Amino acid sequence: MRDQAQVVTAQQLSRRLAATAVPAELAELAQSLNDMLSRLEEAFARLSSFSSDIAHELRTPVSNLMTQTQVALSRARSANDYRGILESNAEEFERLARMISDMLLLAKADNGLVLPHRETVHLAKEVRALFDYYEAVADEKGLQLVLGGEADVSADRLMLRRALANLLSNAVRHATPHSSVQVRIDATPDAVYIAIDNTGEAIQPEHLERIFDRFFRVDPSRQRSSEGTGLGLAITRSIVLAHGGSIDASCSEGITTFTIRLPRHDTAA
Repeated sequence: MRDQAQVVTAQQLSRRLAATAVPAELAELAQSLNDMLSRLEEAFARLSSFSSDIAHELRTPVSNLMTQTQVALSRARSANDYRGILESNAEEFERLARMISDMLLLAKADNGLVLPHRETVHLAKEVRALFDYYEAVADEKGLQLVLGGEADVSADRLMLRRALANLLSNAVRHATPHSSVQVRIDATPDAVYIAIDNTGEAIQPEHLERIFDRFFRVDPSRQRSSEGTGLGLAITRSIVLAHGGSIDASCSEGITTFTIRLPRHDTAA
């Protein structure tokens, strides 16, 4: 077992101890070590993938900034030209700052450092406030924003509003024009459920499994659209988990549904 453990490295995390080749007294220990190696391998793969995604996402805005700056410095330009270039660069800097802020939040969440400040949150009131915010965008697409039900929950109001805003923004963005986006609030003695539905293009099952992954987009062609940093759903999941809840996504007959379950009262994350 010692000899086999010594060959396990960061590059060879797939190696496992031969649990069947050891005495019965050590078989359980060998299996526990193999389970530990499996968890480490999975975490290492996620970290490697996340690092690659970060490099890919940061490369484009940084390249844009460098190119625009080099072009601006290639010859003398008018004040209006410089203003236009600076405005364009400011947009890229804003996107970078938002992405870095989101990644820091996710890093804190991964290490259990996101601690909600609990208070009584009136969910219907928060949803109506978000409806007011997205009303103009919804009107442009002819969407109806529909709310059903109400309930109170013990949660961090600002964090929960951000999670709901991410889901509502996603629903409005992908909803078929002249359809509706529905928010349904249901409560049981132990939990509160918030479901957000929108009618639109169906999401394939293999994509649903990864939809909360960082930087994951169902349509890769939208990588450089104005849809954001690709971290919204990952942040939403982290906020929900920090409240001791859960979130899942489903798609049936063209209707995509995100459902949040939150404990009715304060629960350790």
